[in-house]
Amino acid sequence: MALPPLPFPPVSLPAAALALAALAALLLVLICAIAHVTAKTMPHEDAECRKGSAPNIHDPATRELSVVVPSYNEENRLPLMMDEALDYLEKRQKQNPSFTYEVIVVNDGSKDQTAKVAKEYCKKYGSDKVRVISLEKNRGKGGAVRTGVFSSRGKKLLMADADGATKFADIEKVEEGLKNLQPWPKGMAISCGSRAHLEKDSIAKRSYFRTLLMYGFHFLVWFLCVKEIRDTQCGFKLLTREAALQTFSNLHIERWAFDVELLYIAQRLKIPIAEVAVNWTEIEGPPLEETGASWAPQFEIHSAKDQCAETISPCSQGLTSEHSLRLSVAIQSHLCTKYGEMSQSNFSPFMKKT
Repeated sequence: MALPPLPFPPVSLPAAALALAALAALLLVLICAIAHVTAKTMPHEDAECRKGSAPNIHDPATRELSVVVPSYNEENRLPLMMDEALDYLEKRQKQNPSFTYEVIVVNDGSKDQTAKVAKEYCKKYGSDKVRVISLEKNRGKGGAVRTGVFSSRGKKLLMADADGATKFADIEKVEEGLKNLQPWPKGMAISCGSRAHLEKDSIAKRSYFRTLLMYGFHFLVWFLCVKEIRDTQCGFKLLTREAALQTFSNLHIERWAFDVELLYIAQRLKIPIAEVAVNWTEIEGPPLEETGASWAPQFEIHSAKDQCAETISPCSQGLTSEHSLRLSVAIQSHLCTKYGEMSQSNFSPFMKKT
């Protein structure tokens, strides 16, 4: 039986180039398939801190809420955040027994006692409510969040920073923002906490150099990627499960600018996004090199846009697997430039098993 025609015009490329591109695409599919089959399940630790297989985001949700807490060298700040979060979540569960939750602490290759601190909460509340995932090597905030997201069980997923800078009870504000976006197209929506309303006070406390870098960063984000969200970097974001799956499956950046790429992908997928003001307090932590910490994300912004535009199966939306096998890297790149479509599924180590 012949395949139906592909839903895009033919591309004028030499036959040899098409053959090589098709071969490259086939090799890519085979490599990704092998990686998926041989990939190990991400370990987590239970109440006795024994390793076990973690859940998968492709499984049906069994909790109302998953809270993902990326943590790197946070032995001092993590306890305050966890105490506040778990106190709120426990009270909410007592008021509404149908409300179920889990907190996933992702220890991102910390060199201090972050893992030990997190395990104490695992022991206190049980592995059904608190899980610890430890990465051997530091992957960056984006990589840690992505790991937690793909091991989550919640209908909704909340990203929350380990420093506790955002008042945890403000989850109700981002929940309201998510609710106001209904009906959610294909079950997808994102509600972002925002500190934009605090910008004037923050500027008064910053050095001129840091203020200049801040405006430069915001301009690049607005000019290159995300135009609708004023504060892309607030670590307090609530996503529906389907929105988390689709955006994080397409994510490339694993460090500080991953938020920008996340929202850029969401915009390309036409996922509705709300921005909600939250309470935020400056929390002292390990010092960062100002120049490195400020300029690295700006290079990552360019990387985010380039990679989203070239490597995320941009034109395979709605195609069968047979069609996908016929697509070449060259054709995809060309079509992305021409049509700008974003796929909702790409070849990834986290692809659902069939």
